[in-house]
Amino acid sequence: MSFKRNVLVSYVSQIYVTLIGIVMLPMYLTYMGAEAYGLVGFFAMLQAWFNLLDMGLTPTMVRETSRFNAGGSSALNYRGLVRTLEGIFVVIALAGGGGLFGFSGYIATDWLKVAHLPLVEVETSIELMAATVALRWVCGLYRSIISGSERLVWIGVFNASIASLRFVGVLPVLIYVGSTPIVFFSYQLLLGVVEVLGVYLYSKQLLPKIPNGVRAYISFASIKPTLKFSLTIAFTASVWVLVTQTDKLILSKLLPLAEYGYFTIAVLVASGVMMVSGPVSSAAMPRMANLDAAGDHEGLIRIYRQSTQLVAVVSGSVSVTLAMYAEHLLFIWTSNLQLAQHAAPILALYSIGNGILAVSGFAYYLQFAKGNLRLHWIGSMGFLILFIPAIAWSANHYGGVGAGYVWLILNLIYLIAWVPLVHHRVAPSLHKLWFFNDVILIWSSIAFAGSVLYYTVPRSQSRFGLLTEILLVGIGLLFAGAMSASFFKSYFKSKFNKVVR
Repeated sequence: MSFKRNVLVSYVSQIYVTLIGIVMLPMYLTYMGAEAYGLVGFFAMLQAWFNLLDMGLTPTMVRETSRFNAGGSSALNYRGLVRTLEGIFVVIALAGGGGLFGFSGYIATDWLKVAHLPLVEVETSIELMAATVALRWVCGLYRSIISGSERLVWIGVFNASIASLRFVGVLPVLIYVGSTPIVFFSYQLLLGVVEVLGVYLYSKQLLPKIPNGVRAYISFASIKPTLKFSLTIAFTASVWVLVTQTDKLILSKLLPLAEYGYFTIAVLVASGVMMVSGPVSSAAMPRMANLDAAGDHEGLIRIYRQSTQLVAVVSGSVSVTLAMYAEHLLFIWTSNLQLAQHAAPILALYSIGNGILAVSGFAYYLQFAKGNLRLHWIGSMGFLILFIPAIAWSANHYGGVGAGYVWLILNLIYLIAWVPLVHHRVAPSLHKLWFFNDVILIWSSIAFAGSVLYYTVPRSQSRFGLLTEILLVGIGLLFAGAMSASFFKSYFKSKFNKVVR
């Protein structure tokens, strides 16, 4: 299987899984209501927090599987590592899921602000969530074996199939069985069993055979060589969970469940900014690392700047479009005016904040290429030290809108105050060119074009016409950003010269 085909299938699968969840959301609101959807948002948040228990084990499994397939370890040692990690995963799943199950009553009565749903139904739903989250987390180990074996086409198709069952297959259940949270989460638990069985059975086919009479035993000595790598990845992953999920955890305690559902919807739509910039970042990181290893510093900086410009154009145009037309888009999408009015300010703030994050994240990619993440750790910890109390205070006083302002302002501070320090340490002459030519010039062009189009293009009275107008405005912003980026101007100029010749 070619590398390009693997990457293409992975991207298509990731995009499909993300989009299908967003597209189907209005159907959940229609059949379940805003308060019940708040439980769905709480469920998604729990899954993200459960990843803190990973401790870098799934990336370690990917790495060790790749090393084994390349001849870096024996079959017996590899099977022993798999057996050991299976034991660790099962214990953590039982402890984490069991703890969540045990606190279901407290969460239903004292943590969540339930207005209309029966508390017994909410408590039962949380118990079902606990079992489902634990099962899905165990899937991570077997997915790592499959990914490390480079069976990316299989896992991509499998993930897309499970997503279809999860987001689309649940609708007939809601329509014909019942639209209560218990029905919804019972279905998710059943699907969790199917999912874990699927990845377990396929991963077992990929494990190497060992001689008859020889058994692979659980041995903690087998994971000692991987501990440093695991802990490094665990720290980075934990910081990311804390940065992206703390606001959701705090607001789940402070907001009424229906309003928390609106907040979750706004943040979900705003995550589209990161989705459109993700493929560029994923492609840039290994390329930059290869150039640094080859000693090609100029090539590294060139790829770094070109990738930044591309992400600034794409994420900038998407974030500004979402911010300008937040209420219109939410109403077109959900037909729920109350939701659109409540969630629009949050969507606008998180969209702009995510646009800034997509660009400031390049400082991490540069450090990754250089093989030194010390500044990234320091910057991430500094961000968290400011972020957690700021989110707690603003969310307590101003709800989801307050959280949105904190998200936007702190990401802006990180871009303005911390990224220059990283650039100065890694590439001293880079920052001014990068900041003004590759970021600010592009964003200014997009913002100016957005202001002109927003106030001059007449609003259509039909939903389809308004959606078409918004799409055309988004394309216009994309073009305005591209025309102010030196990378695109050089590219178009070279193509034009070829045509003329």
